[in-house]
Amino acid sequence: MYAIVDIAGQQFKVEKEQEIFVHRLQEEAGADVEFENVLLVDNDGKISVGTPNVDGIKIKAKIIEHLKGDKVIVFHKKRRKGYQKQNGHRQYMSKVLIEDILTGVVRKEAKEAKVEVKAKDEAKVEAKTETKTVKKETKAKAAPKTETKAKAEVKAKIETKTVKKETKAKAAPKTETKAKAEVKAKIETKTVKKETKAKAAPKTETKAKAEVKAKIETKTVKKETKAKAVPKTETKAKAAPKTEKKPEKKTVKKAATIKEKKPKVVATAKKKPKDEQKSEEKKED
Repeated sequence: MYAIVDIAGQQFKVEKEQEIFVHRLQEEAGADVEFENVLLVDNDGKISVGTPNVDGIKIKAKIIEHLKGDKVIVFHKKRRKGYQKQNGHRQYMSKVLIEDILTGVVRKEAKEAKVEVKAKDEAKVEAKTETKTVKKETKAKAAPKTETKAKAEVKAKIETKTVKKETKAKAAPKTETKAKAEVKAKIETKTVKKETKAKAAPKTETKAKAEVKAKIETKTVKKETKAKAVPKTETKAKAAPKTEKKPEKKTVKKAATIKEKKPKVVATAKKKPKDEQKSEEKKED
């Protein structure tokens, strides 16, 4: 039987009566220790894997001694820079003996958590019941106050309505007198406008008559002037035949009758060059 355990940030495969070296633990040498972060357990071929831990499994161990690990040399160098540094380190360790792998164990944290959850649930239930009872009592106490407030508001509304009606009834005659005064003023203004229109009407009529008479007179004058101008136009019409002249006939020369004189072409014999004449004479000889 073996198990894989998480101890101080490292995972170890652990069996019964095995010694391991882990990072320095807080407990003193010779103290008993229990490890509960078990990730996997193999119990005679039956493997159980935790999510993330396996429930009901615990590893019992004992711290034998605290010691230092082997020296590790840490050397730093940067080439072509003249830099180099060397340090040594020894890790603080604890030697632990695995005594047993326990199964069927309930964690203390789980028990405490369950107890705390139950206590919290009970406290919540009690608080809810108390708040409900308090709310009911407050509602019962506040109910008469709200009723009295509602009654007071209704009374106030009724009083305001009655006061408004009385004020309206008192103000009504004033408003009526104002309306009558306005109606009278409107009637008087209308009568005054009608009288002014009636007085202004003859003036407008006289103006229209004067314009019509002026137009008629201008028309008659124009007709008379036209009638006087008619005999002159008649005399012009009589004198027109004397002045008329017959249109002159233009003489058109026919293209067929006119013969163009063509220049005579005289054929002139070209003189031959002397060389050609000599060659002809030689041939004849």
